[in-house]
Amino acid sequence: MKKIEGLALVLASIFILGACSAGETEEAAENADVVVGLDDTFVPMGFRDDDGNLTGFDIDLATAVFELNDTEVAFQPIDWSMKETELKNGTIDMIWNGYTQTPEREEDVAFSESYMGNTQLLVTAKDSQINSTEEMDGKVLGAQEGSSGYNSFTQETEVLKDRVQGEDATLYDSFNEAFIDLENGRIDGLLIDRVYAEYYLRQNDQTDDFNLVETPFEEEDFAVGVRKDDEELLQEINDGINELQENGELAEISEKWFGEDVSSD
Repeated sequence: MKKIEGLALVLASIFILGACSAGETEEAAENADVVVGLDDTFVPMGFRDDDGNLTGFDIDLATAVFELNDTEVAFQPIDWSMKETELKNGTIDMIWNGYTQTPEREEDVAFSESYMGNTQLLVTAKDSQINSTEEMDGKVLGAQEGSSGYNSFTQETEVLKDRVQGEDATLYDSFNEAFIDLENGRIDGLLIDRVYAEYYLRQNDQTDDFNLVETPFEEEDFAVGVRKDDEELLQEINDGINELQENGELAEISEKWFGEDVSSD
């Protein structure tokens, strides 16, 4: 009974912390000049620390860009699968959170210059004997709903879609949930951004427990997405990223989160 009561207190504390953080975020968004929409579980680009505060590479980069012009910025967690809808409806002013530029998204969104590259990996348990995409025949695959990885999965069907069980992936709201299922054997492989996989496993001391399998999907470019008529905002973002590139601050932010400069040239 004491264990149950203790668990209830922990869960209650988490709920209260989340509710307080959400309320503070909404208030900040109402008072800001511009609002960034993000998935607050996407480490290390934008996520919540142990105290519930938003942090990450993209948080630092966006903050630095808008500080150049004293523009007040707020960060609004959103349902990642609805990101373009949130942008169109005006709930947010930009999507800035490891957002991959694709031809499909370019139909609805204006993209900034790329500031970072990324690739899609297949993560499998070390003892699974799955060391290539070809070895996923008949296996269960996981992916995040609305992710660029899942978009590639559905378009380049010969890589994984035609192989895996049910010819589709189990979809998750966040990669955190997907990793839990991977660790517990409920899925056999997880299609995921390299930046997330490497950071997550390193932070959790699990680099020796999983295989990071390269995939033939094309390399991606991370960029900021805004509404197509927000030309002034897009120019401010591009000018800011270029200035931070030139003065070395972008490299410093990159070193902080990745231990090296991973920004685009």
